[in-house]
Amino acid sequence: MDLKYHNITISGKIAVGTTTLAKNLQKELGWKYYNTGAMQREFDRAQGRNENAIGAESRTDDHEREMEAMTKKVLTHDKNIIYEAWLSGFVAQGIPDVLKVLVICSEYAVRVDRVVNREKITVDEAKAWMKQREEENIPTWQRLYGDHDFWDPKYYDIVIDTYRTGPMESVGAVLDKLGYKK
Repeated sequence: MDLKYHNITISGKIAVGTTTLAKNLQKELGWKYYNTGAMQREFDRAQGRNENAIGAESRTDDHEREMEAMTKKVLTHDKNIIYEAWLSGFVAQGIPDVLKVLVICSEYAVRVDRVVNREKITVDEAKAWMKQREEENIPTWQRLYGDHDFWDPKYYDIVIDTYRTGPMESVGAVLDKLGYKK
């Protein structure tokens, strides 16, 4: 099948629906799926850290740059990849044949509810956890990569608001942009 893109990045903040979209696309396309959040959590556990209680601030700059380099290498040299990471679409700028998908959830309370249900924690814990992760990650990444809004739609080919679209409608929007016909 002749597609407009050979790889897909899926980017977004906590609990916006990136993993749901990535897994549903993997089922439909049969492509290899990379989840850098899972890789980071595994790295943190190996370092003896609670992977849900920390963010980029606890990792070295070299580690963050290694993750960026790995992302670029995979997206440049491999095909039929779904690459999910907070910054994968931003990192993929200038790499040909990569569909950059930004996932947002325009209703903050829905994001909080998703974290509460996924992590089995209270609303206050979920809000604190989300705030702490974003307040650690964003300044670290801005220091490393420049003072950017990493989720500015100008960096992406398509923006999906999971508050307004359901899981299968989101998959359909990406497949349409990809030029996929079953």
